[in-house]
Amino acid sequence: MKLADHKATLSFSNGAPSMELPVYAGTIGPNVIDIRKLYGQTGMFTYDPGFLSTASCQSAITYIDGDKGELLYRGYPIEQIATQCDYLDTCYLLLNGELPNEPERNGFHKLILNHTMVNEQMQFFLRGFRRDAHPMAVLTGLIGALSAFYHDSTDINNPEHRRIAAIRLIAKMPTLVAMAYKYGVGQPYMYPRNELSYAGNFLRMMFGTPCEDYVVNPVLERALDRIFILHADHEQNASTSTVRLCGSSGTNPFAAIAAGVACLWGPAHGGANEACLNMLEDIQAKGGVAKVGEFMNQVKDKNSGVKLMGFGHRVYKNYDPRAKMMQETCNEVLGELGLENDPLFKLAKELEKIALEDDYFVQRKLYPNVDFYSGIVQRAIGIPVKLFTGIFALARTVGWIAQLNEMIGDPEYKIGRPRQLFTGSTRRDVPTLGQR
Repeated sequence: MKLADHKATLSFSNGAPSMELPVYAGTIGPNVIDIRKLYGQTGMFTYDPGFLSTASCQSAITYIDGDKGELLYRGYPIEQIATQCDYLDTCYLLLNGELPNEPERNGFHKLILNHTMVNEQMQFFLRGFRRDAHPMAVLTGLIGALSAFYHDSTDINNPEHRRIAAIRLIAKMPTLVAMAYKYGVGQPYMYPRNELSYAGNFLRMMFGTPCEDYVVNPVLERALDRIFILHADHEQNASTSTVRLCGSSGTNPFAAIAAGVACLWGPAHGGANEACLNMLEDIQAKGGVAKVGEFMNQVKDKNSGVKLMGFGHRVYKNYDPRAKMMQETCNEVLGELGLENDPLFKLAKELEKIALEDDYFVQRKLYPNVDFYSGIVQRAIGIPVKLFTGIFALARTVGWIAQLNEMIGDPEYKIGRPRQLFTGSTRRDVPTLGQR
């Protein structure tokens, strides 16, 4: 963090003395005004619901320029990462700051793929859930429970503990997600195979059975790997901020990541692709492609209450750079599986066409986002809609860990303690029961 050569001046119209505030510059992106001494000198807080204009930390991991439609992992454009690296390369980059050379790459891949098994007792813990429980409810419990099985790596202030916990979480997340799915459908769990890739292993654990050998389809393997890469990190969003805030108390890494999973479950965050597929299925049930025009007219009517899910993004005021990569993958997967004429996917293509051509959506830059395409791809692969957010959590785990480690290593790190503007009752006395 570099001190800028100018300061900001805060003045008041009530005659109170003005205050000079330091300004810091990052390597790219907006400068920040340092308000840490504001309360001490003025007795006032800043008010910023949703943290729309507040930088809660300094970070060197991920950068987003919403106006340009740019996403960088450690400085590398997401388009290059998605086409030239696999997910475990991306994990190494996010955790260590640089892409691995060949020996580092081989060592890291082997380390992750050799630690994918979970303690056998986890399956008995899993049996405590109802079979029809939402996978995210199951995952939140399973990930939090890891700290009960691996208590040799729960000291968040110990760098070696954090390193071990990171490897365990990245390695075991596919196994836990697959176990949650298998438990829900009543099938036997499939143990991981070390010779398979990270994505290939997950596909086998999801869709393989002990009855026959499962052959990994390379197109689907590549598609899933790309989904993981595109969702690996996304700056200071709701779940990442939750992990940082939770971790700032000194809790163990497994608990902090479980908190991130719980936050991600929300439909406004990780549940967006699930909400998108539910929207498509709802339109399909009401008449499919023939009803798309009517649906889009309802979306344009502010009084209808109808929302278009999977289009536009709070951060990207231009096209979501991840969406273009996912669009290519979507077309590859539908072509490989012969699903181009599937009614639901034809409906999705019609929605996409209208949104890209209709002036209403173009002027508002409501382009298809990554959730729109990733939802279609996952459904085509055979992943149930309820598990979409679980896939997101699997992919985002490395980003959460990288952000958590960065926070703990920051000399300015403190426990999170947001302030408030109190609007409740002033001090009053408790009346007797008869006076109430």
